[in-house]
Amino acid sequence: MARNIHTPGAGPSQRQLRVGELIRRVMSDVLNRGEVHDPDLSSVSITVGEVSVSNDLKVATVYVMPLGGGDVKAAIAALARNKGELRHRVAKEMSLKYAPDLRFRPDETFDRLDETRRLFADEKVQRDLRADDDEE
Repeated sequence: MARNIHTPGAGPSQRQLRVGELIRRVMSDVLNRGEVHDPDLSSVSITVGEVSVSNDLKVATVYVMPLGGGDVKAAIAALARNKGELRHRVAKEMSLKYAPDLRFRPDETFDRLDETRRLFADEKVQRDLRADDDEE
């Protein structure tokens, strides 16, 4: 039995990153093609921003956001209702030993980006940046 030698807190392995990206692509394609027949999913375009995979590749956390910032909770609820079908489609497209369990979470990347922009626009931060440029 192979043991996972990946140390916690060191970040994902190359395999986790590769599998996560493959799942992200498959999920995006399935949602864009409207292969899941649910009116709640058909009525909104959903962006799959990232997929993180557990060390054993059995759990995939899918970070999603409705295009245009629609109702995130409704989109996640619709995805969760159709989790079995989505999992089946992911397994069909990929050659993994196990189809990972899918968990859906809101993609907060854009919120963090807005907060970062707000921080860089702050007068104190701008003053510190100018001071650093003057020192060089």
